[in-house]
Amino acid sequence: MSKCLFVTGTRTDIGKTYVSGLIVKKLRESGVNAAYYKAAMSGNERGADKSLIPGDALYVKKVSGISQPLKDMCPYIYENAVSPHLASRIEGNPVRMEVVLDGFRKVCDSYEYVTMEGSGGILCPICFDEAKIWLPDVIRACGAGCLLVADAGLGTINDVGLTAFYMKEHGIPLRGIIFNHYKPGDVMQEDNIKMCEYLTGEKVVACVKDTDTELDISVEALKALYEEEKR
Repeated sequence: MSKCLFVTGTRTDIGKTYVSGLIVKKLRESGVNAAYYKAAMSGNERGADKSLIPGDALYVKKVSGISQPLKDMCPYIYENAVSPHLASRIEGNPVRMEVVLDGFRKVCDSYEYVTMEGSGGILCPICFDEAKIWLPDVIRACGAGCLLVADAGLGTINDVGLTAFYMKEHGIPLRGIIFNHYKPGDVMQEDNIKMCEYLTGEKVVACVKDTDTELDISVEALKALYEEEKR
């Protein structure tokens, strides 16, 4: 049975893809058959053949060195750099939950550890016309616990606290927190770690500096964040 972990963030452009790449890389280098999956990806560029390139998936694949085909990493790819619900309204091809779950389960059938990345923050709308699908609906449908990526700097106590509170109220397990853009020795950031752990009851499991190419967490501790896929 495959194990999975969902990577979400306190907001968009917080570094979820960067962190996901480091996570998958660490798993692969430990000998694990690791994979990446994202339900919907916006803001993508077109290749020479005019087809859309799933940028986040391509980044994770290059950084981690996994052999997983790009076509298996994301079922919905949009060009407009907006929320998936709006991108699909503009471009067509709205997200369908059954398609997302079918792709996710196929990946789980082929890989030991699946790291699934969300779009935007925890309240990102994935579809809002043909069906009402929010990111928490995807997380619950996949049966995954969450790793929360947050900025290490000013304002993160509020961002982490509110996100964690929302997740708890909606039955989404928080497995840990990762601070991005971390500056060692910064008094405020060190205090942010303590305050966020106090607010959420969960550990800041790793801190990532802007130049990091490795995730500062043991493989055993990283694997412990993953839970068996539920169907």
